[in-house]
Amino acid sequence: MTAAEIARLAGVGRAAVSNWRRRHADFPRPVGGTETSPSFALAQVTDWLRAQGKLAEVPLRERVWQYVTAHPGGSVAALVKAGSALLLVRDRPREWLEAAAVSDERMATLLAPALDRVLALRFGPAHPLGATAPLPSASVPFLRAAAELAAELGTRGAFEFLLGRHLEANPRQYTLTPDGLALLMAALARPHSGAGTGSTGAAGAAPFTVLDPACGTGTLLRAVPGATTRYAQDSSPELASLAALRLALQSDAPVRAAAADSLRADAFARPAAEPVDAVLCHPPFNERNWGHEELAYDPRWEYGLPARAESELAWVQHALAHLREGGTAVLLMPPAAAARRSGRRIRADLLRRGALRAVVALPAGAAPPYGIPLHLWVLRRPAPQAAPPAGLLLVDTAALADGPGPGPGRAGWAAVHSAVEEAWTAYERGGPAPDVPDVPDVPGVRRVVPVVDLLDDDVDLTPARHLPPPAAGGGLAELTAVRDRLDSTLTRAARLTPPAPPAEAKDRPAAVPARLPLTTVGELARAGALLLYTGTGSGAGRAPVLTEYDVSAGTGPSGTLAAAAEQPLLTAPGDVVVPLTGGAGVARVVDAATAGAALGRGLQLLRPDPAALDPWFLAGFLRATANNRRASSHASTTTRLDVRRLELPRLPRTEQEVYGARFRALAEFEDALRLAARLGEQLVQGLYDGLSDGTVRPD
Repeated sequence: MTAAEIARLAGVGRAAVSNWRRRHADFPRPVGGTETSPSFALAQVTDWLRAQGKLAEVPLRERVWQYVTAHPGGSVAALVKAGSALLLVRDRPREWLEAAAVSDERMATLLAPALDRVLALRFGPAHPLGATAPLPSASVPFLRAAAELAAELGTRGAFEFLLGRHLEANPRQYTLTPDGLALLMAALARPHSGAGTGSTGAAGAAPFTVLDPACGTGTLLRAVPGATTRYAQDSSPELASLAALRLALQSDAPVRAAAADSLRADAFARPAAEPVDAVLCHPPFNERNWGHEELAYDPRWEYGLPARAESELAWVQHALAHLREGGTAVLLMPPAAAARRSGRRIRADLLRRGALRAVVALPAGAAPPYGIPLHLWVLRRPAPQAAPPAGLLLVDTAALADGPGPGPGRAGWAAVHSAVEEAWTAYERGGPAPDVPDVPDVPGVRRVVPVVDLLDDDVDLTPARHLPPPAAGGGLAELTAVRDRLDSTLTRAARLTPPAPPAEAKDRPAAVPARLPLTTVGELARAGALLLYTGTGSGAGRAPVLTEYDVSAGTGPSGTLAAAAEQPLLTAPGDVVVPLTGGAGVARVVDAATAGAALGRGLQLLRPDPAALDPWFLAGFLRATANNRRASSHASTTTRLDVRRLELPRLPRTEQEVYGARFRALAEFEDALRLAARLGEQLVQGLYDGLSDGTVRPD
């Protein structure tokens, strides 16, 4: 473990760890790393901290996580070992208990063949995890600790916790599919009654098989309820292994996983493998080295050989090639794939033959890259004798975004999910082919466009180009209402404007700021004046998730809870929530409207003891610019906040309330300014649109 991890473990700053190393001759010696960034043995550090009275007990979660980070093979290798052991605990608990009852040396000997058996049983003989190498006895305490964590969180919850920590610690290494998007894609892939698919994902119904040929960490496959078999493939052996374990720990359904490039080395190619009922895929975008030359005569290109710059259309046809007749594929696509001239012939053939059924434009911020509005393509493998539908469903959800500007966590998944699924369900039940499905238009949101109208020289399938424009600003009545609301908000903001500080007299020197005795959040936590929690955005239930964007923008909870066995951490009135990245100096006090939301990933929650701390006093001092600079560290372009190092003055509760009242007034003024800005943008854009389309007269 590094000095920074020691500081986190002990609840102090890194400077304190440096002081301990200089002042205490018995401080553990480095066991690795470099001179400027040494690493230390977890067991030695915890023993020393405990002997010095600086650590009562290492929390189990932290202890297991430190084992992961200290693993000689790296964090991913440790996660694979832990996941394999957790699968043995889940599927063969008696075998695990028998192995755990002996010494570490004997347990290491027993575990290797036991793990091989359980992995072959769940994944088949050809799986990406490979044969289990003989375990050194030094690894056994880690696996025992992982099993102990499973007793607390469940096997699935323990693995999700460790994987979530790993992804959070390495955000630039992975392109993740947000949970809200995964749930939407899974909902579109499920058969609807009357759709003519012949199978459902309901328990006890017909089998429902699903494939993700670019599975990543398995988020899309994990979102599909009731799947009887899940097929996962990824070019990264590490990701294929993590996805396989994640899916196997979720349910008893068989998992078949492979580590290879799906386009060049398809592990589930027909006829060797059976076709599947659904394909979900978030493929890599804009790949030029996808195999254009070597795959020129591949039978998957039923709709045309994709150009070198059209790798996404190769993934589309790969997905269609794996579907049974009537099966559904849902792919996340860059918006350029709907309009690039190099792909127009393939798009035209997909339309003529009825393979492409819907194109959905998502709000910017729905998934990385967050600055562009990505698309969902919904496809169906046509039956040879069936007439193709004569219309394509186009949906644009840009107007359903939460707040202005792109960014993660602002997609407004509840509204997006509802609008898209409602449109898709109506389209599915809109009448038999070859008629154009009878789906009512919603201006600016959805429309079924006749295929013949799309087969021009460009075959541009961008939804916004074909949707009827919405009424200006929602209509004249809506514009008037926005204008009235803006007027009252500006009046309120003027009333809440804080008074100017008293001016200093010219003939006397400026007052010297009072030096108040300070304490840190870490010291307050150790004293029991507040509790600290870190958000995961996962858990059981249906609570909305308070995201980093929500906290920074002052909006309501907009995220969707990722399914996990443990109960989510829910906010309560008086909690203070702080984003851990960005360095913006934000702290938000939870009110009645925000209470009951689950705490999202990347957020820290401070729950003060009401008898000791005023929440508005706490939040106000946490926002100070100098305070945030002292407590922030920088890695590449990311700024990360160590909440325990934030400082605030030691004041009696009555004096805290005086500061708290002033900070609360500032927060109300800030909220009024935010609302006025949003209303102003809405009014201005509505007037531009109304003057342009004639619904508003210039006089």
